[in-house]
Amino acid sequence: MQEQLSLFSRLPPLSNQEAIDVIAELDYKEDYINESKHNMLMKRIDEQQWLNDLKRRVQHYGYKYDYKARRVARDMRIGNGKLPEWLEELSEKLWKDRHMPKIADQVIVNEYRPGQGISRHIDCEPCFEDTIVSLSLGSGCFMDFTNKDETKKISVWLEPRSIVVLKNEARYKWLHGIAARKSDKLDGYKHDRRRRVSLTFRKVIID
Repeated sequence: MQEQLSLFSRLPPLSNQEAIDVIAELDYKEDYINESKHNMLMKRIDEQQWLNDLKRRVQHYGYKYDYKARRVARDMRIGNGKLPEWLEELSEKLWKDRHMPKIADQVIVNEYRPGQGISRHIDCEPCFEDTIVSLSLGSGCFMDFTNKDETKKISVWLEPRSIVVLKNEARYKWLHGIAARKSDKLDGYKHDRRRRVSLTFRKVIID
């Protein structure tokens, strides 16, 4: 298995679009929101209270997600379970633009400082439906995708103001994560990471 990964890593680097095309039902849209909306979201996020449950700071909206138990339940609703207006508007836009089949009712905000990342994972399958969307704010970075049998590793560059959409196969058969480092190499150039904030939109499965 290690030999397979080694052989794969020696292949010529892929363009961003070529990397995206390797994974069925992975979609990526640059400039999904404008600069004004981006700045408004950063301001609104920084006005809210951060949780320090993890190595990185997070915020939960709609429902709180239990990372240790990997579960979400009806009694984990935050307040009345409604998203704040500034997130509800984005959830409706994602649905109207057909990036999500249903309006998201749960959002997690993650903050990544230079040197921080997230280990590769598949979002809780019994907790959330088959489409997940992540919006990037602040700094760009690579998101790494590895298939379940670890024979392929693909890296996709996420620009600020872009969305990445994981549906069906991309959601269930590929692990995704962000390497913990302070810079990325893109097109032969070193890009120092700055503060990055991601908003992940999901639809909760409630029995």
